[in-house]
Amino acid sequence: MSFAAKLRRAPLRLTAGAYILNSGIGKLKADEQTAGYLHHEAVKTVPAVSKVKPAVFTKGLTYAEIAVGGALLAPFVPAGLAGLALTAFAGSLVAYYVRSPEAHDDKYRPVGQGVALAKDVFLLGIGTALVVDAALSESPITNTES
Repeated sequence: MSFAAKLRRAPLRLTAGAYILNSGIGKLKADEQTAGYLHHEAVKTVPAVSKVKPAVFTKGLTYAEIAVGGALLAPFVPAGLAGLALTAFAGSLVAYYVRSPEAHDDKYRPVGQGVALAKDVFLLGIGTALVVDAALSESPITNTES
């Protein structure tokens, strides 16, 4: 991979990675009340989560955030792989936003608590950009570096 590719991806990886890693680290010491809230909110998006205990769900969420944030920040993790992880994670956050009617109006514009949730669209865009850039950079059709 070229230095130019690493350089153009760095701002995306650093900002998203630091943000998500910090969020995960912040949940390491989540109390029962926080775990209950996170679990309750997750059930809105994925009803099957109701079968998982709140503390177990919160630990899984915490470690997932740390893993995704760490993958984005680690230069040895391929951009496409880090982008896929971010896209999947951000996709679940956007699904939560969409399935939370109190967070948006009938045209999906954020209202109230939805303003803070709407930033997840940016994370989804960053993840998608990393995947597309990696795919195009490594494609024999679009890669003109020789």
